[in-house]
Amino acid sequence: MRNISEVQIPRGRELQQNGTKKSWDFMRTHDSVSVLIFNTTSHCFILVKQFRPAVYMCEWEKHTPQSPEDKVKEGEEKEESEESHGDPPTAAAGVTYELCAGLVDKPDLSLEEIARQEILEECGYDVPVSKLRKITSYRSGVGVTGSKQTMFYAEVSDDNCVGEGGGEPQEGELIEVVKVPLQESMNFAFDESLPKTMGVLFSFMWFHSNMAPKYKISTNV
Repeated sequence: MRNISEVQIPRGRELQQNGTKKSWDFMRTHDSVSVLIFNTTSHCFILVKQFRPAVYMCEWEKHTPQSPEDKVKEGEEKEESEESHGDPPTAAAGVTYELCAGLVDKPDLSLEEIARQEILEECGYDVPVSKLRKITSYRSGVGVTGSKQTMFYAEVSDDNCVGEGGGEPQEGELIEVVKVPLQESMNFAFDESLPKTMGVLFSFMWFHSNMAPKYKISTNV
């Protein structure tokens, strides 16, 4: 078995892996923060819903004819099909459930301060930085960006709610705040009909492993 350490990376975008030259594309992006928010007054998680163009396009392509490249078979183009592929999906097909999150694009602020701002802007809760607990950090989008995301946990109460949230309209954000009852959270997490990010799945499982005893709940799905 060859060792991964045999990868050699010279200048540019080419590398040698097991003696084979390879090239790759990547996208430079900011690191990010995400926050699992739990409301201790109503015993529910606070998530957000957003429209994600990439998710919508994946669904849209299922309802559209193949591209010209896909229509080439054995060097000959297929005839254009006049058959209908159905109506395109509604915008709801591109909506996903996510943790409150944001980019690390303010060098003068700590990760905790950026997370605090995102909680206020997206979900409407004013949480002191001292109340944020770091869960872990990990690499997200390893195939394209390789950026790092740091996940926090924050407990809030109705007393912390100072606004409706929804994000910053001037930045093009359109966010809906969603409440997921604690007792329904694991069923929600594994319901494949509800499109969600891996962060939601991981953080819910983390909560049930680390915080469930405090709230005396069952971890059974």
